[in-house]
Amino acid sequence: MTEMPDTQTINAFNQSIIDEFRSNGGKVGGQFEGANLLLLHTTGAKSGEPRVSPLAYFDIDGKLIIIGSFAGAPVSPAWVHNLRANPAAHVEVGTEEFDVAAHELPRAERDALFDKVTAAAPGFAEYQSKTSRVIPLFELRRT
Repeated sequence: MTEMPDTQTINAFNQSIIDEFRSNGGKVGGQFEGANLLLLHTTGAKSGEPRVSPLAYFDIDGKLIIIGSFAGAPVSPAWVHNLRANPAAHVEVGTEEFDVAAHELPRAERDALFDKVTAAAPGFAEYQSKTSRVIPLFELRRT
């Protein structure tokens, strides 16, 4: 069973990635060097407050896909709950910013794309093996 890091630790880690992303035109080093990262701006489902989450993304079949893995934790990351409550969001990709509508993929489409995600990034298959929940995939459609 994967242990849940505390919120303060997650927020500090994410803020360091956000700062590096913005300072370097969307590029970061360390464990995410070479990865495609975006900054997802959501509205808190409970708080109504703006939230920013750095996430890996994939361009699969012309679709911008994000994965609610939370490293295989037993619960989805907060941004998943936020998008389910309010699918209108904003993203930063490299030096570009635009509004999106998030669309959670239905199970059959999710399963087909998840195989493509894990082919590109096998770590996501490991995350799925750590949890009994189905890790959701979202398509971000430019609005």
